[in-house]
Amino acid sequence: MNNKFNNMFYGTVMLAFLFAYSLSYSDDNEIYVDQAGASASIDIEQLGSGNLVGGLNSSAGSMTPFDLDGASMSLDLNLIGDSNKFLGDITSDSFTGIFDLDGDSNQYTIQVDPTNSYSADNANVNVDVDGSTNTMTLDLATNSLSSGADIDTIVQGSSNTVNIDLDVDSATNYIDLDGDSNTVDYNGDGYAGAYFKLEHDGGSRSFDIDQQSTLDNDWLRVTSTGSNGSVCIQQNDQGTSTSC
Repeated sequence: MNNKFNNMFYGTVMLAFLFAYSLSYSDDNEIYVDQAGASASIDIEQLGSGNLVGGLNSSAGSMTPFDLDGASMSLDLNLIGDSNKFLGDITSDSFTGIFDLDGDSNQYTIQVDPTNSYSADNANVNVDVDGSTNTMTLDLATNSLSSGADIDTIVQGSSNTVNIDLDVDSATNYIDLDGDSNTVDYNGDGYAGAYFKLEHDGGSRSFDIDQQSTLDNDWLRVTSTGSNGSVCIQQNDQGTSTSC
């Protein structure tokens, strides 16, 4: 089954899309989204394995990002199954994202304001993952003067990877990991500082955390009950990150 949606709107728009597929009919479904307008609300639910959510040029496992472009965007994504892929670009000043992933070997990648078209202020992102060997990547803003991000990530399972890159002033980031052999790579830049909290309960882990702000008022806390693995934490007041 191959489903294609190409919606282009100009002006003030409020949309809601719901795509649902039963497990018995849902292998290799594809959803393509290209949306422009002042505002949009999009709801996607996809059930099964080997599915894609991406851009108009997606095909056979290779895809461009889907594109949402407007001042205020809201995206609610629910992927249930294994080996699914989600790739999206959000060009917006105000963004709300809710991402629920239930399954194994899924890939989730989202960029917010990758071209610096808006200030990418007031981003609110909630990620909930239940499964193993999933990869989640969030790249928020390209301007360190962007402000007001609130990112919450909950992961239950093993061998998951969380990559977060924030160029945001006054960001709040909370990650809760429950499982073994999980990896977190966090890079936070900004002007007035950020709040980062990581709680981990499980076995071996790999944490690479870089946090920088021009005014040197970052806050960071990491707690872990696991043994083995590596933890690297760096803070400085240069406003630009340097990796571990």
